Amino acid sequence: MSPFEHLVTAVPDFPRPGVLFRDVSPLLADAEGFARCIDALAEPWQGQGVQAVCGIESRGFIFGAALALKLGAGFVPIRKAGKLPPPVLGTDYQLEYGSDRLEVGSKALCAGERTLIIDDVLATGGTLAAARELVAQLGGELVGAAVVIELAALHGRDRWLGGTPLHALLRY
Repeated sequence: MSPFEHLVTAVPDFPRPGVLFRDVSPLLADAEGFARCIDALAEPWQGQGVQAVCGIESRGFIFGAALALKLGAGFVPIRKAGKLPPPVLGTDYQLEYGSDRLEVGSKALCAGERTLIIDDVLATGGTLAAARELVAQLGGELVGAAVVIELAALHGRDRWLGGTPLHALLRY
């Protein structure tokens, strides 16, 4: 067990019946646990020349901003539709229980900027795939992605194509 796994709680039947939600709120509230989590997220990317960390709304913002500071990189928010001023680039994607749209500022990355994507959970993989598409549209060089939690039974990793690394700290 990781030194912070005990801080992730299971909430049955949220956001709908049959879904077991993994709540990271207790992890975020524990200073030592959160610090250890950020250290573990950063470890595979140390020395990789990461210039930008793209955090996916909303909990990906929390982990992404802290990770960007740890790596000495900039932070780029990838937001739900309608949350950023224009001009934006966007892409639609499927969730495990619906569909959504992600957007990013059209000048959020420079061409060739070494970029890491971060989110809290990898479920069916649609959100990470959409974020990857946005990084490509911006001309960023994708170094890889990281998540705190991977829900392995949903096979989201299967949608992470192209051979770039995808690291998960916890697997359920």
